[in-house]
Amino acid sequence: MSRAKELTKQLLRQFVDSFDTILFDCDGVLWQSNDVISKTPALIAKLRDMGKQPLFVTNNSTKSRRQYMEKFAKLGFKVSENEIFCTAYLAAIYLRNILNFQGKAYLIGSPGMQEEFKLFDINYTGTGPDPVTGEVEDWVKIPLDPEVTAVVVGFDRDLSMRKLTKGATYLQDPKMPFIATNTDSCLPIKDSQFLIPGTGSIVSAVETAAGRDALVLGKPHKFMVDLIKEKFTLEPRRTVMVGDRLNTDIQLGKNADLHTLLVLTGVSKLSDVDSNLESSDPTDRECIPDYYIESLTKLTEYLSDF
Repeated sequence: MSRAKELTKQLLRQFVDSFDTILFDCDGVLWQSNDVISKTPALIAKLRDMGKQPLFVTNNSTKSRRQYMEKFAKLGFKVSENEIFCTAYLAAIYLRNILNFQGKAYLIGSPGMQEEFKLFDINYTGTGPDPVTGEVEDWVKIPLDPEVTAVVVGFDRDLSMRKLTKGATYLQDPKMPFIATNTDSCLPIKDSQFLIPGTGSIVSAVETAAGRDALVLGKPHKFMVDLIKEKFTLEPRRTVMVGDRLNTDIQLGKNADLHTLLVLTGVSKLSDVDSNLESSDPTDRECIPDYYIESLTKLTEYLSDF
């Protein structure tokens, strides 16, 4: 297994000539929480001037495409809503277009998911606070909605044992679709000692209780790329995936046969790449980026002479 190459100025022409479409993860790549990474808006503008098509792919299910548009604009980026692929949107489009869903979804999720579901005219229940009351023995009296015909799990800041109980109970019907936006284990929090559980932690809790595996739509699974192909001309070997996380961004690139660039401003570090190279797990050994770079700030500086 070859090692990742550092993307230097000497390799820039080779890199730039290798792609027409460039997929960007967002948090840890273009920004960190609410702070833009220096010069990344200029990078997106430069790539457009060069005839490249930037697209934005995120596992974050807390925001709708409209809410992401607001964040991009606030941070100085010029993007179109149709260039944004977030997992709240993926969940809605999967239910409506793939499953032709006509029922009611039990949604463990966020206001961003609610917004996308409303846009696709998908009926849902379950969002908002649903706190535990009474003793454990009383939970068997929790009212269930007989109209629920699917369970969808994303990030939910109001998660409770009551919600987990409902979700797992609905899933005792083996025919009920069980969909998850993503399985990122924790949230990327800049410069903090705290480890905040992510959507993957919620999904795992429901899976364990229900004894079923969810269908996962987000990175590293290919549904994200398949959806992009329906809306844009995307040739895998002329596309590069740029991300900060090996097991989602870079793995998506490998799964979809894309070129890959790891940036070191987020979750994964070069030591993680080395660990993957030495791993006994073949999946880890395959998850090696083609290139790595310190930050997209540096890439912007390299491109200034183009």
